[in-house]
Amino acid sequence: MATAWNGAKDTPDSFWNSGHTPTLIAAFLYFDFAFMVWVLLGPLAPEIATTLGLTPAQKGLMVAVPTLAGALLRVVNGLLVDRIGPKRSGAISQIIVIAGLATAWMLGVTSFAGTLALGVVLGFAGASFAIALPLASRWYPPEHQGKAMGLAGMGNSGTVLAALFAPGLAKLFGWNAVLGLACIPLSLVFVAYMAMAKDPPNAPAPKRLGEYLSPLKQGDAWWLMGFYAVTFGGFVGLAASLPIYFTDRFGLSTIHAGYATAACVFAGSLVRPMGGALADKVGGVKTLMAVFVVAAVALAGVASVTTMPAALALFVIAMLALGVGNGSVFQLVPQRFAAEIGVMTGLVGMAGGVGGFYLASSLGLAKQWTGSFAPGFLVFAALALVALAGLVVVKAGWRARWGTAQGVRI
Repeated sequence: MATAWNGAKDTPDSFWNSGHTPTLIAAFLYFDFAFMVWVLLGPLAPEIATTLGLTPAQKGLMVAVPTLAGALLRVVNGLLVDRIGPKRSGAISQIIVIAGLATAWMLGVTSFAGTLALGVVLGFAGASFAIALPLASRWYPPEHQGKAMGLAGMGNSGTVLAALFAPGLAKLFGWNAVLGLACIPLSLVFVAYMAMAKDPPNAPAPKRLGEYLSPLKQGDAWWLMGFYAVTFGGFVGLAASLPIYFTDRFGLSTIHAGYATAACVFAGSLVRPMGGALADKVGGVKTLMAVFVVAAVALAGVASVTTMPAALALFVIAMLALGVGNGSVFQLVPQRFAAEIGVMTGLVGMAGGVGGFYLASSLGLAKQWTGSFAPGFLVFAALALVALAGLVVVKAGWRARWGTAQGVRI
């Protein structure tokens, strides 16, 4: 039986022997397929909207609700992990999602209210972030934490699976059947998870609720949450909304819109670990400053383009920037809040989900009120510039107070 790190010095090549590889694999699979169903309503949205006669605002809210529910449930899952352990917390969450999807498939989703209720259930999948990462990372020593969290965190690539396969399956079997079909891989992953995952020994003592909220008394926590609301919020908001945008704006079929969305999402997922590495090398603040500039320019550009190739190119650029930003924020978080890293992971992750809810819902409202998605993209581009201004305000203080003191690049 594998044991957690015991304090012995590890070499760079000893990562796979320093923790518990089956648990790491189980955490990745859980996270990957949970993220797949978290954004499932996005690729299905054009078909659902046609069947139920939804307005643009309703479409935007439908794909945004899972993001908001996932954001709020991340805090709940953080509390649950501390009290009953990550393995059991993950098992409960997976059962809720599988049962919810199976019920929706059997009974059918026949109203806008039904899509919102399903969105809340899918929020449990989005909240897997707060379970999968501690499940994997607590098995590994400090020098391997980045690798462990990076490998488990690559599960956000599951959003690509939804964009690639959900539209085609909906065309073959109907969109409601896709809800039932999704239960098949989720059930297989659940079996593998229960067989492979093990709770790490020497788990930290459960925290009181007040301890979870204590970082919110510090301004730095709010700044980091705000920055992640833009980077991850932009990433997941676009992942959920682009199928609607591509079908409405350029008349793409749902299948081709899914392929275009998958290309954008894959770009953002791929560079997240690279963002952390770049931030380690040149500093998280410098990296984020470039991220906000590039994202703002790309999203503002999307508002004015008239061709599909130009829009796709700008979305890929925006997603690359936002993916780098996601890694950069989490390079900064442990440097400022090393003692509260678990709590801050949940709070920052929640803020990212709230940002995604805002972007997805605002695009729907913009389309309904103005007949164009452009105002929604322009407002979010402006928020990226606001984040840039905030970063300029705090960077000198951060470098003086905790960057120089720790001898690290920020």
